[in-house]
Amino acid sequence: MAADREPAEQAAPPGGALRRTDNYQGEDWVVQTVAGTAGRHYRCPGCDQEIPPGVGHVVAWPMHGAGVDDRRHWHRACWGARERRASNLLRGRGAPRY
Repeated sequence: MAADREPAEQAAPPGGALRRTDNYQGEDWVVQTVAGTAGRHYRCPGCDQEIPPGVGHVVAWPMHGAGVDDRRHWHRACWGARERRASNLLRGRGAPRY
């Protein structure tokens, strides 16, 4: 009957991404590992540094009431240290949030 049970973590969908649920700031977040995309730059909210194209990282968003605009791209190490570090946003309010 082991085939009737769902795995604790979802199997990797095409493209190799894994999804799980983590707690952050008192709420559940969906966290997905990605291999990195060609041609896209992201800014990590944990360290405020750029994630260059092709670099593996995690994408996280609140589980409830979140839309596409709520997704954040984090370095894997920054996501792992998210509870141990303060917000490090150095750019101004009008700066782009890639």
